[in-house]
Amino acid sequence: MADNSATTPPSIDGNVLVAKSLSHLGVTHMFGVVGIPVTSLASRAMALGIRFIAFHNEQSAGYAASAYGYLTGKPGILLTVSGPGCVHGLAGLSNAWANTWPMVMISGSCDQRDVGRGDFQELDQIEAVKAFSKLSEKAKDVREIPNCVSRVLDRAVAGRPGGCYLDIPTDVLRQKISESEADKLVDEIVKSLKQEPIRESLRSEIESAVSLLRKAERPLIVFGKGAAYSRAEDELKKLVEITGIPFLPTPMGKGLLPDTHELSATAARSLAIGKCDVALVVGARLNWLLHFGESPKWDKDVKFILVDVSEEEIELRKPHLGIVGDARTVIGLLNKEIKEDPFCLGKSNSWVESISKKAKENGEKMEAQLAKDVVPFNFLTPMRIIRDAILAVEGPSPVVVSEGANTMDVGRSVLVQKEPRTRLDAGTWGTMGVGLGYCIAAAVASPDRLVVAVEGDSGFGFSAMEVETLVRYNLPVVIIVFNNGGVYGGDRRGPEEISGPHKEDPAPTSFVPNAGYHKLIEAFGGKGYIVETPDELKSTLAESFAARKPAVVNVIIDPFAGAESGRLQHKN
Repeated sequence: MADNSATTPPSIDGNVLVAKSLSHLGVTHMFGVVGIPVTSLASRAMALGIRFIAFHNEQSAGYAASAYGYLTGKPGILLTVSGPGCVHGLAGLSNAWANTWPMVMISGSCDQRDVGRGDFQELDQIEAVKAFSKLSEKAKDVREIPNCVSRVLDRAVAGRPGGCYLDIPTDVLRQKISESEADKLVDEIVKSLKQEPIRESLRSEIESAVSLLRKAERPLIVFGKGAAYSRAEDELKKLVEITGIPFLPTPMGKGLLPDTHELSATAARSLAIGKCDVALVVGARLNWLLHFGESPKWDKDVKFILVDVSEEEIELRKPHLGIVGDARTVIGLLNKEIKEDPFCLGKSNSWVESISKKAKENGEKMEAQLAKDVVPFNFLTPMRIIRDAILAVEGPSPVVVSEGANTMDVGRSVLVQKEPRTRLDAGTWGTMGVGLGYCIAAAVASPDRLVVAVEGDSGFGFSAMEVETLVRYNLPVVIIVFNNGGVYGGDRRGPEEISGPHKEDPAPTSFVPNAGYHKLIEAFGGKGYIVETPDELKSTLAESFAARKPAVVNVIIDPFAGAESGRLQHKN
């Protein structure tokens, strides 16, 4: 028999070509759950130097991919199987859509010849993702893969960031072409992303914005996670310092300027938004988090200068002045314009003095509450101890992941952010279940930082099995669970609600009291702790933070310490 091996050129399949395309375009990490038909794709990606983080559930993997996009500025990649895997992955894709973070979900799908015949895990996945995808591509032939990969990666970061989707049928993943042709296709990938030129009208808009700020009696700068994504911290710092204007971050904008900055209005939020006459809003949407920019929370005559990368957002909000552009670019132009004719409010300015006075008063009230050691624990005592332990960490500030109702609300007021992009929480959608995925994304994206999650027991429960993932990859993540026995704190029903044939059942808000959450990570070789007193918590945090190993700290909280709304009323 003739030996044709010498004349047959080496070939590769669609799995390898996807991996080659991703690697060529700078992808370094992927998150997902493998299975038919994408297991080989994950292995091939790893062989080409892409780190694949394998999860138990596509939901958590998707949350990780979305947060990775935010933290790095590069699309987070989620890999799922077909059908239900794609559906589970929609949690992450929709999270990227809601928070405007760049992400690409790649899913295998059924053989194209069997569409409509009830094939294994068959689903019209292009239709399924439509509501949450900026661009959805389907590679119908192996030769289409490189440019399909390029287009979804480009679109995810273009304009307002968001999620995109790439569908790769089983037959395309198995289809083979010569290695030389594959390399040529990869080398010839068409880059569709172009640098947007600065608009001619932008100069007049910058001049108008500076004029409004200069003439304002009570100006305020508000910035959000869009400014954090844009890496606008240096420009914002310069703007605040040259103008002396007080600033207010949204929850995930915290840390762009330190919470301890003398012009921070966080502790005087109600006064700041209620009395300002001009508000420069940068990378933050006037949605529910900012009371839609409407009275009575805001003054009815306030003039908004809204800086957003999306023209549609500005058209929706109809501010006094809208500036379409990247946050860092626009703030840089504002600084340049102000430099030509400087102005600064000064510490003795009546507006600055009133903000500083109110912030100091509210800060002192909060510290008085925090100073008390309450046992059994309320939310404030352990949160103060956690705050102090985080601030004591040497080197880069830890990334704090905050999830829950009372736990997240109290943490927002108590925990201190000093560096940008060091706070991840439930975000625009108020999504529960993001915690463990966010932790893993942060540990992978910022390997030099400790990651500390402060979780309610309900929030932790959504993705608790991913503690095995922490142990498997030996990630420096400490999970602190506020265990108060349920959603908001267990059974809060009145006598009139406890009736009917199932009245002996637990309340809809109740979990098993004093559950041993710390034992879950011990089952996989991680470190678990249970604490009930201040001294126990202090020593546990010192030990676990120093170790920088996967750990779960189970903090037993008084089940009646929280508020049913999930919003403790700390007035500021």
